[in-house]
Amino acid sequence: MTERPIFTALAEAIRAEEPVALATVVEGPHAGAKLLLRPGVAGEGGTQGHDALGTLGNADLDRVVTRDALGELAAGRSGVRHYGEKGEAREEAVNVFIESFAPPPQMLIFGAVDFTGALTRVARILGYRVTVCDAREVFATKQRFPMAHDVVVSWPNTLLDAVGPSLGPRDAVCILTHDNKFDVPAVISSLATDVGYIGVMGSRKTHDNRTARLIEAGVDEAGLARLQSPIGLDIGARTPEETAVSIVAEIIALHTGRDAPQLKDGAGPIHGVRA
Repeated sequence: MTERPIFTALAEAIRAEEPVALATVVEGPHAGAKLLLRPGVAGEGGTQGHDALGTLGNADLDRVVTRDALGELAAGRSGVRHYGEKGEAREEAVNVFIESFAPPPQMLIFGAVDFTGALTRVARILGYRVTVCDAREVFATKQRFPMAHDVVVSWPNTLLDAVGPSLGPRDAVCILTHDNKFDVPAVISSLATDVGYIGVMGSRKTHDNRTARLIEAGVDEAGLARLQSPIGLDIGARTPEETAVSIVAEIIALHTGRDAPQLKDGAGPIHGVRA
C-alpha cells in the first residue's frame, strides 16, 4: 500500500469534517509505515466498525494500534504510544505516533430563549459546531441566532434521533427551556446518546419538578446522575453572557477533571450575589 492513497483518503476525510486517525511508526521496525483509520458503524456485538488503509508491518500491531487509535480519536487526542513489535503492552520496541483529526465538537442548544444567543456566541469562540433547536418556528430563526451553524425547527427527540448516533464525549447538549413538554423529551433523548455533557437550565424548584417527571418517565438514577442541573458553575452569573460563561466553564471543568463548584451541588439561589 503506497502512501498516496492514504494521504488522499486523509485529505478527503478532513475536507468532509469526518473523524480520521493516522498512525505512523516513528521509531522501530518499519519506521515510516502508516495506518489510516476511519470509524464506521458498530459491528456485531457492539464492536466498533472501521475502514483501514495501510499497515504498520505486523498484523498484531495493526490490531492493537487500531483499538488505541479509535479510542484516541473518540477523545480528540494525539500522541505517541509505545508497543512491542507485535503490539505488546509495556514495551518500547516500536513507537507509534497517533494523530487524530476529529471534527469540531457539537453543541446542541434546545430552546430559542434569551440565553441561547449568548451561549451560541461563546460556544463558537471555543470551536463548537452549534445547532439551535426549538419547535416554535417564530422563535427559531437564523436572524435571531446568526452565530449558530444551524437553526432547526423541530422537537428535540426528532433532531436527536437524527444526530444522536454522531454524539460522543466531546459533544454537549444544553437544554435552556423551562417547559416540561419540551425539556423532558430533550433529556430522555439525550440520555439515549453517548454525549459527554447534558446541562439543563432552571431554578432548583424547576429542577426538582423536572426530576419528578423524569422519574415518572422511567429515567433511573444513572441517567439522573448524567445531568448537570441546574446548569453551570456556581459563579453568581446573572446576565445571559455570564450564564453562558458559567456553562462552558462547567463543560471545560468536567472534561479536564477539575474540581469546580457546580450549581447542581449547591443550595440556595443560583443567580447573583448571596447574602
